[in-house]
Amino acid sequence: MKKGIHPDYRPVVFRDRSGGLLLLTRSTRTTGRDGETIEYEGATYPVIDVDVSSASHPFWTGKARHVDTEGRVEKFQRRYGRGASAESGTS
Repeated sequence: MKKGIHPDYRPVVFRDRSGGLLLLTRSTRTTGRDGETIEYEGATYPVIDVDVSSASHPFWTGKARHVDTEGRVEKFQRRYGRGASAESGTS
């Protein structure tokens, strides 16, 4: 690697805002939006807030929402209507 062209790679804490998970890892990001820090395992680290992690993602938590596809199709047809060519069978 060339010297002086790469960003610093240092420890940061990623915090899942909805799941409450804290993850200490390394990143080239130095701070989050507000430059906030957090006390974690006896040391102070910059914290970066994330919206979704394995602690809050529906796939990993088993709380997946089922989508009513039939209702979505009916809603689309009500909103945009069926075209005249689709109803009469001609193109």
